[in-house]
Amino acid sequence: MAKKKIILDLDTGVDDALAIAYATAAPDVDLIGIVASYGNNLLDVCAENSLKLLELLGQTQVPVYKGLPHSSTSDHFDVMQVSKDIHGNNGIGEVQLPTPKRQVEAESGVDFFIEAAHKYGKDLIIVPTGPMTNLAAAIEKDPSITKLIGNVTFMGGALTVEGNVTDVAEANINQDAKAANTVLSSDLPETMVGLDVTLRTLLTKKETAKWRALGTKAGKAYADITDFYIDAYYNLDIDKNGCALHDPLAVGVSLDPSFVTTIPLHMKVVYEGHNYGRTIGDNKKLNSPNPNVNVAVNVDKERYLKTFMDYLTKLFQKH
Repeated sequence: MAKKKIILDLDTGVDDALAIAYATAAPDVDLIGIVASYGNNLLDVCAENSLKLLELLGQTQVPVYKGLPHSSTSDHFDVMQVSKDIHGNNGIGEVQLPTPKRQVEAESGVDFFIEAAHKYGKDLIIVPTGPMTNLAAAIEKDPSITKLIGNVTFMGGALTVEGNVTDVAEANINQDAKAANTVLSSDLPETMVGLDVTLRTLLTKKETAKWRALGTKAGKAYADITDFYIDAYYNLDIDKNGCALHDPLAVGVSLDPSFVTTIPLHMKVVYEGHNYGRTIGDNKKLNSPNPNVNVAVNVDKERYLKTFMDYLTKLFQKH
């Protein structure tokens, strides 16, 4: 059986760093590339962070492509202060990693999505854990990819809980709600891993201490990066019990959908007016057959956390 191919679309902050580690450590999958986005930091910083982390994990064979530098409805992007507070000014918890030896690819991330869709078809999984700007641009450039790609499992949105930027909007969707609507209302087979499940899945310093105890470069760096995030969650009163595993949970679910309970829906994203950024079922398609989005509403957090720790600890032992 052909190995699944995975592309991560990341605005590399702390939980994106954990997502890279999970995709690298998981068996039976090839991480064939990372497309950089803006969000937790500027596009160039996020791309460089991905390269640094891949080098730390001994994965220099994985190429990094640059996506688009700002949303589809704006002409520039400024990093929000809250993003700096949560992820650090450099996006990775103020941990300093060496300048990466590998450069960002010349090809655009949007073109890489299109090329990979035609090359791998149903074996391709795309995991966007930042804004949907890059994937929406790929759909607009080549609409045929919506029939080719095997699955898109994204971290974003909130259906049964409140948003984390406004009452209704989750941060990734809020960055570019119009692009998110393009993706969600397309024919792509999708799984939404939103705040409904990621906020239930917490990591604590008990786990990061295990990585630090390995005495390896990656173990120490990842413990430091994640501890910054746990402290930010505590100090900003987001959660006093630990940090949410937003992005790595999406990677986990993309490879093993049984981690979550889902409801199938035709979804839309509100991209105008006071409900901007809301991810919600589309009334016009309530009776349409074959909903394309499976929305995760519950998670087997114990089994996921055990898998997450097994994968990452084994990976950090080696590097």
